[in-house]
Amino acid sequence: MIDITSLYDAEAGLVDKAAYMDEDVYQAELEHIFGRCWLFLAHETQIPNPGDFVSAYMGEDPIIVIRDTDGRSGAFLNVCRHRGPLLCRADAGNAASFTCPYHGWTYGNDGSLISVPGYKDLYLEQLDMSQWGLGRVAQVENYKGFIFGTLDPEAPTLEEYLGPMTWWLDVLAEKREGGIEIIPGVIKWTMKTNWKFAAEQFAGDSYHSQPSHQSAVLAGFAGPARQKEGGFQVNGAMKIYHTNFGNGHGVLVANIDPIYRGSPTMATYEEQVENEVAERTRREDWTKGMWPGLGTVFPNFSRLTAPFNTLRVWHPRGPHETDVWSWTFVDKLAPPEVKEETRLFSLRSFGAAGGFEQDDGENWNLATAANLGKAARNLAMNFQMGMGSLERAENPQAWYTDRTSESNGRAFFRRWQDLMQGKSWKELAEADQTPHEFVAD
Repeated sequence: MIDITSLYDAEAGLVDKAAYMDEDVYQAELEHIFGRCWLFLAHETQIPNPGDFVSAYMGEDPIIVIRDTDGRSGAFLNVCRHRGPLLCRADAGNAASFTCPYHGWTYGNDGSLISVPGYKDLYLEQLDMSQWGLGRVAQVENYKGFIFGTLDPEAPTLEEYLGPMTWWLDVLAEKREGGIEIIPGVIKWTMKTNWKFAAEQFAGDSYHSQPSHQSAVLAGFAGPARQKEGGFQVNGAMKIYHTNFGNGHGVLVANIDPIYRGSPTMATYEEQVENEVAERTRREDWTKGMWPGLGTVFPNFSRLTAPFNTLRVWHPRGPHETDVWSWTFVDKLAPPEVKEETRLFSLRSFGAAGGFEQDDGENWNLATAANLGKAARNLAMNFQMGMGSLERAENPQAWYTDRTSESNGRAFFRRWQDLMQGKSWKELAEADQTPHEFVAD
């Protein structure tokens, strides 16, 4: 039996490969990570009208996210209570009720059981239908359009869970009046890799950018880059801050807005709204003039900002497989031609066959396949870069460094290990999250 307490060595910055490769560890993750954490389910623009629904997952549990007939949003296990088949097989739609294809039990869009074939003649009216509604997600909350749920009734509120990471969502939601909307449809693909490779990289791995993506940049998959004083150069390094906000959440924050300009149509639009965006998202703190690029809300909700404009969830499917669900987001106020250009640009760069996405997927697949053997698993993974270089920001509260660093990966695994050890929410809240590499003033 794997000793979970030994999988991450915070002092040395080492991760045991069993954290990625072991089936028992994966089953523990379903219980301690996906069974307790707040997980992204949908954006409110995906279910704007009564009866609208989208499918989701929480770990390996299928979920229906619904706006019921009365306009209230909720989330339920997408599992019939009679014999357990998947109830709804559509990605999205509008429905007043859902009927199980197996025996015909029917549920309202509020999750209640409303019809059972043979209720009078077969059940003799003795089935208490009020007790057999769909399993309800314990807590569902909406933060500025982002709908999250947790299966743990004892979990803290969503805002407490996010902590200062709310800034990462605020900047996106408040960029322009009306916020963002999700372009209809979800792109799904499967990778032969562990979900943590993707989630941890999006939390703040800038080290891979030049080796992995230089050819994609030179081929134009990033679009033209805009030069700023002290800013980004296509063949050089951009100024970024590796920032972790506690609780395992990590972001790469850039010193220019935005780094890339996408297509000429997208570039013109961004230049037109630049002053408005700067005014709406101004912060009188260390983040003034900064822009959050990619990041991950622990454990598996990630975002990559303009011009790529992708939201994604890394759904675990065993220790060696991950389903990727990806959406493209746009400003609600953006003109139709900008929305269409953004959709196409997002597909070309970070769609399933996108120039950058293929680089990442190939790396993650190889990192899994190369360690299926016994000998390779005995070699620890090195997360030591940048130890001893973190500074502290107070508003929003975060630890950061302007050096290329693996500090966000270490923060990710520190939270992962605390949860895997079964610590209570009270213990987690009281735990000192100060990184070992923190540099005091």
